[in-house]
Amino acid sequence: MSDTNASADAPFFQALLTPHRSLGRRGFAILMGALLFGWLVTGVIFLSRGAWPVFGFFGLDVLLVYVCFRLNYRAARAREEVSVSRTSLDIKKTEPSGRSQAHHFNPIWAKFSVARHDEIGIMGMAVEGQGQRVPIGGFLNPDDRESFAKAFGNALATAKAR
Repeated sequence: MSDTNASADAPFFQALLTPHRSLGRRGFAILMGALLFGWLVTGVIFLSRGAWPVFGFFGLDVLLVYVCFRLNYRAARAREEVSVSRTSLDIKKTEPSGRSQAHHFNPIWAKFSVARHDEIGIMGMAVEGQGQRVPIGGFLNPDDRESFAKAFGNALATAKAR
């Protein structure tokens, strides 16, 4: 009988939400190599004409691009794990720093709210219940928000029907 209870409470919906980054490590290395090459060629031209400050200031631009990409990749370490079973709805949010927060809801009483805009689509999603409101999928693109909202809404409806 314990096997029946364990299988009845097994999650039937699980999603791992992660931010999309279109430029991988290899692409980043190629981009930075091209920027450094451009900086070096342009810098040598300016140095040969006696405009040495341009060399340094142009190098600051390359450094700024590097720092911005590194911060962007750091932000991409955020994760949200969502699972739904017959008796529980669990959301685990992990920040880029590695700190995580777990939220637990009863799926029967949980409400999934979606904020929509006529032209843009889904602007935000949240799970509400038991006195708490947990936003989810804020870093997803509009298409991924739509597909997640549909799948998660169906899973929550299935949990409530069981």
